[in-house]
Amino acid sequence: MKATAKANVNIALIKYWGKRDEELILPTNNSLSLTLDGLYTTTTVHFKSELTEDRFYLDGKQVTGVPYERVTQFLDIVRKEANEENLYAEVRSENHVPTAAGFASSASGFAALAAASTKAIGLELTEEELSRITRRGSGSACRSIYGGFAEWKMGEKEDGSDSYAVQIAPKNFWDIRIAAVILTDEKKSVSSRDGMKRTVETSPFFQGWVESSFTDLTRMKEGIENRDFAMCGEIAEANCLKMHATTLGANPPFTYWTDSTMKVMQEVRKMREEGIPAYFTIDAGPNVKVIYLPEHEEIIQKRLQAIPEVTNITLSKAGDGITYL
Repeated sequence: MKATAKANVNIALIKYWGKRDEELILPTNNSLSLTLDGLYTTTTVHFKSELTEDRFYLDGKQVTGVPYERVTQFLDIVRKEANEENLYAEVRSENHVPTAAGFASSASGFAALAAASTKAIGLELTEEELSRITRRGSGSACRSIYGGFAEWKMGEKEDGSDSYAVQIAPKNFWDIRIAAVILTDEKKSVSSRDGMKRTVETSPFFQGWVESSFTDLTRMKEGIENRDFAMCGEIAEANCLKMHATTLGANPPFTYWTDSTMKVMQEVRKMREEGIPAYFTIDAGPNVKVIYLPEHEEIIQKRLQAIPEVTNITLSKAGDGITYL
């Protein structure tokens, strides 16, 4: 009972930031993302009858503590779905994403884990069903089931049965690019889960963020449909800034940005002023993603690489959804 799956990172253009149910991972708003081809996780899950507990290896090293607990708790959900609650697995993941640095490593990680574990244990799931179960590991991971543009629907039901992602445009619909600008691969001091929870519970700005996200989503889908780059870029950048503003209102306040983050943001704005269309978005971490069109790739890469604090840049096109190896 063994399977291997590859999942790509997705970058949210309309952010997911806030849960209405912590245990089931049900969001407070719909979100929308682009799956990329340059950052990914490959995971092999092997269920073995002789094991008495799960084992988890990341990049060749055995993992313990909270990351291990998150994996084994997710496998419990898969085991329950398959009526195989006493069957344990060896999980081996190779992560081609900086972990816990704001690059959606949990999205590709749990999407790959979900795909490999459900296939290995014999579940035959539709993409919708796989997206729904993947959500239980990491919310944003449910969007990585699909290539191209995907929308995670928040749903209304208390059991979460109507909260899953759907594809809204395939990867070949529009050649839009994203440069992942790596400033640091250090683990952030406030995890996405903890930061999100603190914001929901204490930030006076949070409700305004939720309300504005519905308008942003509608306009973003219109922009994608019309392939209106400026419209999509402006909405993505503004949505990102509003999300990060909620963290400054939390108690205690916090931010994921560093001086280096600000330098990249300022360079992107400067390029725009000079007629080079580029926009930024930032998830729960200091690193920046720059959105651009292919005809400007060379100049944008050159300008970003000239920033001393930039340690690496990964250029990505729209990527595939789950693939089995």
